[in-house]
Amino acid sequence: MVDDKNNDNIDIFIVEDDFTLADEIKISLEKYGYKSERSSNLENITEEALLLNPKLILMDVNLPFRDGFQWCSEIRRFLKVPIIFISSRNTDMDIIMSINMGGDDYIIKPFSIQVLIAKVQALFRRAYSYNNSSSPSIKSLREVTLNMADNTVMYHGNIIELSKNEFKIMNILMSKAGTVVSRDEIMDILWSTDEFIGENTLTVNINRLRSRLKSIGVENFIKTKKGQGYIIDEY
Repeated sequence: MVDDKNNDNIDIFIVEDDFTLADEIKISLEKYGYKSERSSNLENITEEALLLNPKLILMDVNLPFRDGFQWCSEIRRFLKVPIIFISSRNTDMDIIMSINMGGDDYIIKPFSIQVLIAKVQALFRRAYSYNNSSSPSIKSLREVTLNMADNTVMYHGNIIELSKNEFKIMNILMSKAGTVVSRDEIMDILWSTDEFIGENTLTVNINRLRSRLKSIGVENFIKTKKGQGYIIDEY
């Protein structure tokens, strides 16, 4: 049984375009205590994975929009959770590709549910027995995801890398979503190094960050509260 200490997250994310098989896997996993969800949008698997923040992913290789190897490579930029590929493709090249793209195991269809469960249990033991921190910290709000590991922002599959100051501004505003953060508070956070951050410099950084967000389709995310500071609404 899995000790699910964080009820906000799921244990296993199932990415499989055969929904009948996916539901069968989900039911079997839940019998063993694994809180599971199957993908409901095969066009935006990375975004769904980030929202669910699973502890393990079961990834089919043959998917309708991009194959599982490509999704794995993209997900690996944000999450370091174990990924098990499941596929009817059984050549050595497919298995080698799965390893090269960041997969942790490979199960060939058709497979026994008992074999799947055994592999899942083994990966959970290896990944979480000695380390409870399963993935780099991420913040997600209104489909905008901030990755703490590499200072990137993703929105609808578009990714930009932020500067040090842009990242700090996004981090504090997303951490306090729904609350106005004063300019003084932001400047105190930015001025944690020897670099001087004044009123004009902060304004330039905020405007540049807004422009960068707009370039990936995020508009009106950071709002100005005149005489108070800045806010990102929760909804």
